Amino acid sequence: MSSNLPTRRITRTTRTATAKDTENANARPSRITTRAKPSSLAVATTATGGTSRATAGTAASRGKINAAIGENKGDAIAGKRKREALGEVTGLMTNNKPTGKGKDKDDVKEKFDGVVIKSKAPSTRQPLRTVAGTRQTTRTATNLAKAEVSESVKDAPKGVKAQDDNAMVVDPPAQTLPSLTVRKTLVSKENVAAAVRRTETHRRTSTRSSTAAQRQAAEDAEASRVFKKRRTSSEAPEEDPFADEEARLLAEEQEATAKLAAEIEAYAEEPEADPEGSEWDDLDADDADDPLMVSEYVNEIFNYLKQIEQTTMPNPNYMESQKELAWKMRGILTDWLIQVHVRFRLLPETLFLCVNIIDRFLSARVVSLAKLQLVGVTCMFIAAKFEEIVAPSVLHFLKCADASYTESEILQAERYVLKTLDWNLSYPNPVHYLRRVSKADEYNVKVRTLAKYLLEIECLEWRLIAAPPSLMAGASIWLARLALGMEVWTPNLAHYSSYPESSLVPTANLMLNYILKPIRHESFHKKYAGKRYFKSSIYMRGWALERWAEGTHVDLHKELPKLKAEIRLERQAEELQLQQEESEAERAERALIDEHEV
Repeated sequence: MSSNLPTRRITRTTRTATAKDTENANARPSRITTRAKPSSLAVATTATGGTSRATAGTAASRGKINAAIGENKGDAIAGKRKREALGEVTGLMTNNKPTGKGKDKDDVKEKFDGVVIKSKAPSTRQPLRTVAGTRQTTRTATNLAKAEVSESVKDAPKGVKAQDDNAMVVDPPAQTLPSLTVRKTLVSKENVAAAVRRTETHRRTSTRSSTAAQRQAAEDAEASRVFKKRRTSSEAPEEDPFADEEARLLAEEQEATAKLAAEIEAYAEEPEADPEGSEWDDLDADDADDPLMVSEYVNEIFNYLKQIEQTTMPNPNYMESQKELAWKMRGILTDWLIQVHVRFRLLPETLFLCVNIIDRFLSARVVSLAKLQLVGVTCMFIAAKFEEIVAPSVLHFLKCADASYTESEILQAERYVLKTLDWNLSYPNPVHYLRRVSKADEYNVKVRTLAKYLLEIECLEWRLIAAPPSLMAGASIWLARLALGMEVWTPNLAHYSSYPESSLVPTANLMLNYILKPIRHESFHKKYAGKRYFKSSIYMRGWALERWAEGTHVDLHKELPKLKAEIRLERQAEELQLQQEESEAERAERALIDEHEV
């Protein structure tokens, strides 16, 4: 729809030098009285509408145009033209080339303080040249040699480079120091060489004088230190109150460093516990009277589980075949599933089986981003039906998903997932291995709870997908014991976890680096920050940040000897303090008995 507003030609009145804005009140009176209108504010015409649109100059015309714009959406908005901050200097702030008849297209006119400068476009710009001026230049006495060299560039030798720091300066400020007036003259090669020699001589003299002054100051300080006034018997010696304290701290630091080095050397000489060759205790013999522990078949059962875990491992690089998914999206999905798992109060085995089904299904099928949450809900539904005694219904999971899907979609997805996995849900759960290793740890509650937190990192950290469940359980127990000050991996632990210490360090290193990263999964961190789990997430993060900075990539192989040495030194200090407290208690008790006898 075209506008019925009559076309009006905009004319601009000529500004005189006396009409000044408030922001330009201090402008020079010698500015040019007229100027061209900037190209950005030129009158534009619309080819499709057939009507011309102009920028209004008065408030009344702007009101009429704005009213017409409200009725006709196809017209352009005419805004008020604002004055540029630089006043008349408009040609320098635009890169648009002016068009005109009879002028070269490559010529660009620029205006600066009333002076029109004609230059070529950047494509044909000539290199900078040394312009020989005719006016006299004021320079200080210290820059006399440079002035002579720069003004005689043609007669200077090839080894001398002409320099002029004020070549591109417009109206340089006046010098406040006493100055000399130098006329442009042709200087011979001998004068140039003499000027260079004077400059070099002055520099060497100043350097030599400063070096001599520094040497003299050092010699005076040494003399005052060596030849001190002898102390008489009536004068008291000057004592430093911090000298003894600094010496004591230095001695303690050296002693601690020596002990740490000795502990590291002792750790390097210790033999590693081998699960096959070292001596271990048969802890299953104590469970012969308990039929639930099936001590007669327990070894065969876990040997079979270690064989089966290789058949239920997902592809650790399956995200490369996914077109719309990324590892970050998997972490967000599993963090949400942990929240659903806590809300329904499901078993730990359910969560690990759910994550394993998700990874195995995504290893075999390409899924779009819109169906990723449906895959997570369906896999949690399948795992709950497999592990729980009373599993939540489909309606419960629909409520958690905010009714994003229908009941038929979840049931159809359940059949498709199970068919893709060939109905194979015989996944050796890492919780089973964790209970097995905890038996060799005498069922330490703190170690086991901390290990549960470390074990669940596998659900969020994609780098741990390649680790088997048995290795994950052993590494979590090992790292939990190390964080609690138990650095020894005993033969019993090596036998019942079926892994030596050297095999557990790489997996535990991935867990530690995840803890050192900024918190990204709030539901997971909040779950283990409660009292029910002994605030495991807070404890592990604090323990790691005490030793390394946040975001640091730690090499646990290199840091392990130092960590174990520190643990041993702390234990020795605690034992020594405990002995002192016991001796003090015995002395107090003995003194009390003596007092009573008296």
